[in-house]
Amino acid sequence: MNPDMMILGFLEYEAQAQRLAQQLGAAYACVQTHRFPDGESRVTLPAALPSKVIFCRSLNEPNEKLVELLLAAKTARRLGARTLTLVAPYLCYMRQDKAFHDGEAISQHIIGYWLAQLFDGIVTLDPHLHRTPTIAAAVPAKTAVALTAASAIGHFLHQHASGAFILGPDEESRQWVQAVALPGGFDFAVCDKRRFDDRSVRIDLPEVNLRGRRVVLVDDVASTGHTVIEATRQCLTAGAARVDVFVSHALFVEGADEALRAAGANSIWSTDSVSHPGNVVHLAELLAGALQQ
Repeated sequence: MNPDMMILGFLEYEAQAQRLAQQLGAAYACVQTHRFPDGESRVTLPAALPSKVIFCRSLNEPNEKLVELLLAAKTARRLGARTLTLVAPYLCYMRQDKAFHDGEAISQHIIGYWLAQLFDGIVTLDPHLHRTPTIAAAVPAKTAVALTAASAIGHFLHQHASGAFILGPDEESRQWVQAVALPGGFDFAVCDKRRFDDRSVRIDLPEVNLRGRRVVLVDDVASTGHTVIEATRQCLTAGAARVDVFVSHALFVEGADEALRAAGANSIWSTDSVSHPGNVVHLAELLAGALQQ
């Protein structure tokens, strides 16, 4: 056991934080939170902390979690922690990297800089960056590391969907889809996607013959699920024998996973970056490797 390091988790993400502590040989404790009737939070940490503290919490449904992280990080400093690291496998507010309309907040810059002020280092997974070249540009902490689950996903699919056709949602995903597909020898392609608003998207399949084939749709994040739902429908219409879905971050808000199954998806798989029944790839070893480096 490393006496100079402690992993602090939160109840809704405790299993993943405990696996990370086990990988690192570090002590573990759960941050105690209580929500008062007026919506405020009380946050309680262990009274004695080592010099290095690592908070492990995925930031889906982020607003309340961000306030609690603020309270926890400031308290950890007061209790003697000299180095604070945030392990947030799903990192919120990364989508909006510019103002699309006059007066809009550029949330990536605001939240990223705010987290960099709270934490010395941050580790995340497959962040949803478009025009921002690196995670360090979005979160300018002393150290900022963005890992990818592509290799782990490819290994899983090699074991459980050998011979499948790998399909990505749009041209922006090509490099990531390629990293999933090539090591396992999968054929792959990407769709053409046009998004009109949060709940409206048009998907055009690539010019490939899917008839009789097993297809695995892979994406970094599924929120409302409209992209993978529409792609699933089109693959089945094109004659695919079976469609499975693998996402890094299984947000699936408002029953999106149920809608995906209704559209004809067979298996819905994900990493454990966000707790979901489809978690099949655990990230603890990958995350621990980054922290040890």
